[in-house]
Amino acid sequence: MNSKLDTKRLERMCKALGDPYRIKMLEYIRQNADWTQCTAITESFNLAQSTVSHHLKQLVDVDLLQSEKEGRCTKYRINDEAFADYVEYLKCFQKA
Repeated sequence: MNSKLDTKRLERMCKALGDPYRIKMLEYIRQNADWTQCTAITESFNLAQSTVSHHLKQLVDVDLLQSEKEGRCTKYRINDEAFADYVEYLKCFQKA
């Protein structure tokens, strides 16, 4: 197994990616510049702000997203390193 991606971390990432809204949020953030404000994400989905915050927290907790406070707002961006670890792990299943 990829030394950067232990079994517990992999399990948590897979669980976080198992929700379709989280995948859509990741796609939205990826398409929008470097940092994306929480308010922009909330406005783009037909979900309560608390639900969006919950999904974003799950993604931050498993390092798929990075967050940064800016006043009372929080902004998010994709954690390229964590995704690279995940992709590297998945590559081990490819046949040569």
